[in-house]
Amino acid sequence: MTYATDLIHQEVAYLAYHFHWSMEEILDLEHRDRRRYADEIAALVARAGTEG
Repeated sequence: MTYATDLIHQEVAYLAYHFHWSMEEILDLEHRDRRRYADEIAALVARAGTEG
């Protein structure tokens, strides 16, 4: 199964923006780990948006 290139770019950009990790560090992660980090960041951002 392949993963769409656009989605990989979105995940890398999202994780790099929030964690300041390099593209190499992010791409070294397993897909499920990248998705998990992205989902956790999204939850934190959503919570922060409702607390203000």
